[in-house]
Amino acid sequence: MSKTLEEKKEIVADLKEVLSQSLLALVIDYQGLSVAEISDLRKRMRPTGTICKKAKNTLMRIAVEGDSKWQPMTEFLEGSSVFLLVQEDMKSAIKTYQDFQKATKKTELRGGVFDGQALTEADVKALTELPTKEELMARLAGGIKAIPTKLAVGINAVPTKLAVGIKEVPGSLVRAIKAVSEKENSENSEAA
Repeated sequence: MSKTLEEKKEIVADLKEVLSQSLLALVIDYQGLSVAEISDLRKRMRPTGTICKKAKNTLMRIAVEGDSKWQPMTEFLEGSSVFLLVQEDMKSAIKTYQDFQKATKKTELRGGVFDGQALTEADVKALTELPTKEELMARLAGGIKAIPTKLAVGINAVPTKLAVGIKEVPGSLVRAIKAVSEKENSENSEAA
C-alpha cells in the first residue's frame, strides 16, 4: 500500500527533526533481517541515545537535500536501508551495532556521516577508539587538578629549602671561623 503525499511529507519532516538532533548517522543495509531482528536492533540501540529509522532512500534523500551536514549520506542510499541516528554516545552506539552485526551476520554497514563528512566503515570503526566526552572531561579535570598540586608542592619547597639554608648558615659560619682560626694558629706556630 503506497503512502499518500501527506504521509510522505510527515516522514520527511520527522527525518529532518531527528537529523537536526543527531551527531552521527550510520547507513545500514538490512536486507535479510526479520521484523523481530529489526525490533531487537532498535531495542539495543535505544540506551545509547540512538534512533533506528527505517525509511525509503528517496525520502531520506529529500530530507538531507540542501543540508550540508547530512548531504554526503546520499552516496550510501541504495538498496534496503536502515538509518542509525546517534544523538548521544557515538562510541557506544557503534559498538552496540557491531555486536548486533556479529550476532546476526545479516547487516552491512555502508557508511556514515559525521559533521558533514562521509565516513567509510574503517572511519566508523576509528571513531570507537576516540575517548568519550566523559573520558576527555576526566583527563582535563585531572590535568587542571595537577597544576595547583604541583604549584603547592613548589611553594612549600621554598620555605623548607630556605629554612634548611638558614639552619646551615650558623654551622657553616662556625666551620669557617674554626678554619680561619686553625689557619692563623698554624701560621703563628710556623712563625715562632
